[in-house]
Amino acid sequence: MRAANPAERGSIRRAGANVAYEIYGDQSEQTILLLPTWQILHARHWKLMIPYLSRHYRVVVYDGLGNGASDRVRDPTRYGPRHAVDDGLAVLDATDTASAVVAGVSMGGQLGLLLGALHPERIDGVVAIAPSHPWMAESELRDQAEVAMFEPVVDPVGWEKYNLHHWRQDWPDFVDFFLGECCSDPHSTKLFDDTTGWALETDGDVIAAAGVGGGPTLDFEQVVVGLAEMPMPVRIVHGTGDRVQPHASSVALLDRVPGAELVTLDGAGHLPNGRFPVKINHLIKEVADRVYRPETQAPLPSRPIKARKKALMLSSPIGLGHSRRDLAICNELRRLHPDLDIDWLAQDPVTRVLESAGQRIHPASRHLANESAHLESESGEHDLAVFQALRDMDEILVANFMVCDEVLAEGDYDLVIGDEAWELDFHLHENPNLKKAAYAWLTDFVGYLPMPERGDREAFVAADYNAEMIEHIARHSSIRDKAIFVGNPDDIVPDRFGPGLPLIRDWTEANYDFAGYVTGFDPAELGDRDELRRELGYRADEPLCVVSVGGSGVGSDLLRRVAAAVPAARRRVDGLRFILVTGPRIDPTSMPEVAGVEYRAYVDRLYRHLACADVAIVQGGLTTTMELTALGVPFVYVPLRNHFEQNFHVRARLENYRAGFHLDYAAFEPDHVAAVIAELIDRPQTPRPVETDGAARAAELIADLLDGART
Repeated sequence: MRAANPAERGSIRRAGANVAYEIYGDQSEQTILLLPTWQILHARHWKLMIPYLSRHYRVVVYDGLGNGASDRVRDPTRYGPRHAVDDGLAVLDATDTASAVVAGVSMGGQLGLLLGALHPERIDGVVAIAPSHPWMAESELRDQAEVAMFEPVVDPVGWEKYNLHHWRQDWPDFVDFFLGECCSDPHSTKLFDDTTGWALETDGDVIAAAGVGGGPTLDFEQVVVGLAEMPMPVRIVHGTGDRVQPHASSVALLDRVPGAELVTLDGAGHLPNGRFPVKINHLIKEVADRVYRPETQAPLPSRPIKARKKALMLSSPIGLGHSRRDLAICNELRRLHPDLDIDWLAQDPVTRVLESAGQRIHPASRHLANESAHLESESGEHDLAVFQALRDMDEILVANFMVCDEVLAEGDYDLVIGDEAWELDFHLHENPNLKKAAYAWLTDFVGYLPMPERGDREAFVAADYNAEMIEHIARHSSIRDKAIFVGNPDDIVPDRFGPGLPLIRDWTEANYDFAGYVTGFDPAELGDRDELRRELGYRADEPLCVVSVGGSGVGSDLLRRVAAAVPAARRRVDGLRFILVTGPRIDPTSMPEVAGVEYRAYVDRLYRHLACADVAIVQGGLTTTMELTALGVPFVYVPLRNHFEQNFHVRARLENYRAGFHLDYAAFEPDHVAAVIAELIDRPQTPRPVETDGAARAAELIADLLDGART
């Protein structure tokens, strides 16, 4: 799922070929044009910039000929710098853009410079990232390859693959090599997977035609003069670890563009827009602000001393139960600090819980891209490869971090709390200069674990993600002022983070405080069970099964299987009543009508209904299973297939508490399920007690940060 969708799509036809474009954001005249790079990639390489920039400016992107939605032209005479410039101007005309700030990477950086040099009346500013140009610094291996790129090479290795004949003969092999060079930064597996996928949407014949480039040329002397006289702001961005265009090339370019500034990214490779998106977002927007909104460049006025402290709470929507425990922790924090105001940066369905609890939701929450909807889009029949779904959510996480970054920059907060707010934690460690307040991090699991059936690639990538996280904490230990594990050491899986990496429990014990589990309620405060049943509309003498599938729409298949098993269960347990809670994102009217089944949409304080149940059926999410454990209600849990957290982390914790009956979805047959339900009602389990002071313990740990905060 995309983090932002275009307001308009279109195409132009120029010189016999169609060029596709998209427009994002408002329809103001202040426009950022994101330029195409080499035809090996299309405009999706800007996916981490578009959502952020289009919240502030009108953004236009287009696919260069040869990839994306533009034509796959195999005529070399339709390529070359003159055509590239004219295509860019035609897109400006087609989108009614009088002038724009332009940004480009590699060949796109060169295109931005050419547009600014030759058509300064149309270009308001230039951001050239790792730009190619005629005065490139020497790169021995690549220079040798480019000299021979038109000659056949037998069994090419390395940069010898930069060869038209090899592109035509074995395009996937070249893609694998070249994008490996582009994605040279450590922990760039997602960038590599994305870019190789995009490159394989075209073919070697197209790229070879572009490489020959027999189209009309530019007046070189005019370009030289134009570069020297560019009147608009020009920012050149280049990484010192670039293995495709040497950083020294941009240093040399300053002699040709004397008014330009060079921003050096220490150690960065050739595609920093994909690997360091927060930095690139800021660098592009700063140029646009300098041109279009110079008033934003003035320093902010000093803020008055506050009478009350302020905290910002981010509660992950991936698992609705986070909100319940976070409410409990925040209530305990307010008890310890009555002078504390808490804003929530949250999205549906978390906002439903918060609104019913009278919490203050920050207005910027409307800008958040929906993470639950993304997971639903990635799911199959009771199947969610959640690790890959999280990887594919990268543009949503970047977009949401940029919202959070702005809220923190403007809000003068004393404290930020992130409960599995992955975007906040990752990008703060990537950009430690953006930390503006004390920061507490909470989670109930540590470590990505690969699903065996997902193969060696997932095992490798999961270990790489874990290694990056470990390196983040070691390198920037001051980012997390408190790291709190919602549970106890015995709840942690016995596995390693990956080959050669630490044991998860050992590392977690060394880097976290433990609050114990946080249910968000005390079972003792629910009072008499029969009275609670009467209050909620259940008879004291009727057997009751409550079925819940969490806050996302992923659970519809399990609900249908439960409904199919109801007749068999009612034959075994006379009068058994079924309440199937569809949650906030599944329409109850989409479910089958079955005698003895009642559907309910979102249910506030669901744990009160679970307390009334004689048995429950749930997915493998931690919140609901631990609520049932705390209530002593027997339950069946059916983890989503390929969901590593439910299959490993949650299952290990439930086994530690001696709670729940694990059932594979494949074994969820009516007669078997009916037998399990009857057995659990006749012989209830006796789980270990769940602590009731977890919220208070977590709040006490966090309160230490407020005690030291300025007023």
